Amino acid sequence: MGWFSKFLTSSIGQKTVMALTGIFLILFLVVHLIGNLQLLKDDGGEAFNLYAYFMTHNPLIKTVSYLLYASILLHAVQGIMLWRNNQSARGAQGYAVNHVRPRERASRNMAWVGIIIFVFILLHLYQFWFQMHWGNLVYVEYEGTIHPVKDLYTLVAESYQNSGFVLFYVISMAVVGYHLWHGFWSAFQTLGLNHRKYTPVIRGLGMAYAVIVPALFAVIPVWMYVMGT
Repeated sequence: MGWFSKFLTSSIGQKTVMALTGIFLILFLVVHLIGNLQLLKDDGGEAFNLYAYFMTHNPLIKTVSYLLYASILLHAVQGIMLWRNNQSARGAQGYAVNHVRPRERASRNMAWVGIIIFVFILLHLYQFWFQMHWGNLVYVEYEGTIHPVKDLYTLVAESYQNSGFVLFYVISMAVVGYHLWHGFWSAFQTLGLNHRKYTPVIRGLGMAYAVIVPALFAVIPVWMYVMGT
């Protein structure tokens, strides 16, 4: 086994992979949020449908999307492996100390939180991404476009008229926020990006991100549900 393989299978290597994939996913969420906010435009879905068409036909975006899928899977697998290693280590050490600090408790919960998010992502991909690529969506034409585009907006709008789905989405975003609250700062800390001057800024930015981004995601289905009823 080479040094690189040993590094990837070590605890430090696994944490580094978790940090790098986590930061990549954090950046992706911002791009994804900007696209989803097109749903709120009062244009019958034109902006969102054109955005969806661009994201599924631009060669660069399509290449990055494969990196995204790999990062999601790798992040989830590495997270579960780290959790199992930590559980084994705690089992070997015993439970002499019952008091658990909030930060340690959050770390222990990250695996379960991550699994919930992973399930949400799979359902989300099936309901929208899969339907966009292989579903039986109708085509619509807009002025100034060369080709008709799939009407993903109608599918999303109809899904957001289901109160149960909207509630599930909002709860999932709360779980994502909890994950980000711990994960954002941990990613930078794992990579050794600590500085007495900049650490408080990174921590504050992470907390703001963990609240604002999931909240904006959650607002979209709630707003569309309210406006559609």
